[in-house]
Amino acid sequence: MNAIEEKNCCAGKPWLGSYAAGVPEKLDYEKICLPGFLERAARQYPDSTALVFMGYTVSYKKLNEMADSFASALAGFGIKKGDSVAIILPNTIQCVAAYYGILKAGAIAVMNNPLYSDKELEHQLSDSESRALVTLDLLADRMIDLRAKTSVKQIVVASIGDYLPFPKSLLFPLVAKKKKLAADVKSAPMVYFWKELIKNSGPDIPAVNISFHDTAQYQYTGGTTGVSKGVVLTHGNLSRNVQQIASWFPDMKNAEETMLGALPYFHVFGLTVSMNLAVFKSWKNVLVPKPQTEQLIEVLKKDRPSFVPMVPTMYIGIINHPGFGKMDLSFINGCFSGSAPLPVEVIKTFESKSGTVICEGFGMTESSPVTHVNPFEKGKPRPGSIGIPVPDTECRIVDIEDRSTDVPAGKPGELIIRGPQVMEGYKDMPDETSDAIRGGWLHTGDVATMDDDGYFYIVDRLKDMIISGGYNVYPREIDEVVYTHPGVLEACAIGIPHPTRGEAIKLFAVLRDGVTCTEDEMIDFCRDKLATYKLPSEIEFRKELPKSAVGKILRKELRAEEMEKRKQSKAS
Repeated sequence: MNAIEEKNCCAGKPWLGSYAAGVPEKLDYEKICLPGFLERAARQYPDSTALVFMGYTVSYKKLNEMADSFASALAGFGIKKGDSVAIILPNTIQCVAAYYGILKAGAIAVMNNPLYSDKELEHQLSDSESRALVTLDLLADRMIDLRAKTSVKQIVVASIGDYLPFPKSLLFPLVAKKKKLAADVKSAPMVYFWKELIKNSGPDIPAVNISFHDTAQYQYTGGTTGVSKGVVLTHGNLSRNVQQIASWFPDMKNAEETMLGALPYFHVFGLTVSMNLAVFKSWKNVLVPKPQTEQLIEVLKKDRPSFVPMVPTMYIGIINHPGFGKMDLSFINGCFSGSAPLPVEVIKTFESKSGTVICEGFGMTESSPVTHVNPFEKGKPRPGSIGIPVPDTECRIVDIEDRSTDVPAGKPGELIIRGPQVMEGYKDMPDETSDAIRGGWLHTGDVATMDDDGYFYIVDRLKDMIISGGYNVYPREIDEVVYTHPGVLEACAIGIPHPTRGEAIKLFAVLRDGVTCTEDEMIDFCRDKLATYKLPSEIEFRKELPKSAVGKILRKELRAEEMEKRKQSKAS
């Protein structure tokens, strides 16, 4: 088939012509639920390392036994199929074992951010109707106090010191409390300690039949404004999305790669692309509970992970580290980036150092999450693009006003998605579900474009759009221009009230160390790159910007801060 014929063949799905070699349009999915991933790995590679945590290793056989024991313990608590069990943990051995144990018991996993406030956790625990929870000793007293406001009965307490190699295991009790790595837990009924619970719970678990139609997880959307919504994800959603991602990297063999487990597993991006993919492929997974630059570099040097999924802030932190120039990254076979755009210069710098390709992708909590990825083949990724739809995923760009009429290639519209990874809906929120899923299509709320080759580009969030003097302004476009300034590390634009134009633009920027820049200088830098109505009228330089758990700059939080500041200023 020549190039013209191929393009005509793919006219309805132009992205198919850009698929890398070996990636299929459609998949013949294995009908295997998530616990089956682990059980198969334990059968086929029982002695292979499943997890590495601060030097401590756990085999696939041992991990499966831990999950079985936790499932047995949950049955002893009275947890039945369809009950919810919460996890409030960083990336630890207990987090992975508990997650798979919950699913083996036929229960529904509820992943929670350990950094959330009591108010946020109370909402998620109550809304999910969680019957039990697993958390760290550092958080246990808070959870004991919070329990009375929720449906939680049993609390299982894990410790960082549960699984450490010698001599760390010997030293940990002596220094942990001083370094705030451990805490005493006050006496309370129905509080259990992980290691003791696993030891005393037999590996026999009750027979529970689970299928692709059963709910596996309630994953809560980031509730920076308003109430976070519980996304209902089935075993089919999660299993198929892992298989879609695995198909994108056909040359990566089972049991032959090492995963960097730095993306937080309480976020669906890390859960699917790192934790569940590693188990599906029977890879070694190096857990990083605190993915800051120093810790990431230490793991890269010591454990030499070959598959590296990270978010832009992680890549940026690494390449800006003083020791980056001397690092050897030749062991990396593939990189994945998501949650926010990765600056072109960062891509070039990291790829030249590692010799591999960074695949930027896109996803949502509501889609398990991955829907788009750039092709994993040199020369095919397009900087600034979220890539092309993964197998079995259909995408359209529709008119922003009527949300149904397809717009021509290159014109902005709302991105809508249909595929086997799309959620069932929001828990107990029928109106929000019917607004998000219309005629089988998930409406993302993202303004995007598609080029003639089927590559997609996110322009901005519909809710983030600024209307200035009657013109639509997408703050992401301003961010991208400011990122080209050599002295800028981070940037984020928002809309602020303006007496005559409706809204004006305010820019928040973080400068690199040692760089100075004035407000006028930054505006002058933007002047020949943006239309006049898109130029920032205010600029605030900060040392850091608020970010989500996966490193996405929180535009909503900046806007809320700004509105509150203006409200107080007006009142005074």
